[in-house]
Amino acid sequence: MKPQGGVFAPEPSKVAIWLIPVASVIVGSLVTIVPLIATFPVLPPLGMMTLLAWRLLRPEWMRIWSPLPFGFFDDLVSGQPLGSAMLLWTLAFLVVDLLDRRLVSRDFWQDWVLASGAIALCLFGGRLIGTPLTAHVDTVLLFQAIAAVLLFPVVSRIVAWLDAK
Repeated sequence: MKPQGGVFAPEPSKVAIWLIPVASVIVGSLVTIVPLIATFPVLPPLGMMTLLAWRLLRPEWMRIWSPLPFGFFDDLVSGQPLGSAMLLWTLAFLVVDLLDRRLVSRDFWQDWVLASGAIALCLFGGRLIGTPLTAHVDTVLLFQAIAAVLLFPVVSRIVAWLDAK
């Protein structure tokens, strides 16, 4: 038991420590299959954003190989070519890990910049892999990237709240 606000709270179980991050990333990826009617589709990649938020909050919980199974699941439910999220999420994780190891200390703004670069890498890389170059989707993709970058602090806050549970 550990003290929490003057009251002893039970320690979280090993299953909960593993299950909460995994379930939150899977739920983030499943948001893409919710039938939403939109005239301007700018749904951000919530599964990837949740995975990045967990990586930046608790790097010891999200190993460097963890984007592979999560990316595979996201590819299955999102309709992207199989392996694209696996590749792009892993590349984003490697870049974030490399930059994270170089930083002496990190704060919220640096996390936001790291996540913004990783989100942009995945969105624009997914555009190159998943759609023909003659498709006119660049404006929508730019708005999707802006929406994802602006939404990342909310996702990060939700992940911090889940971590406290």
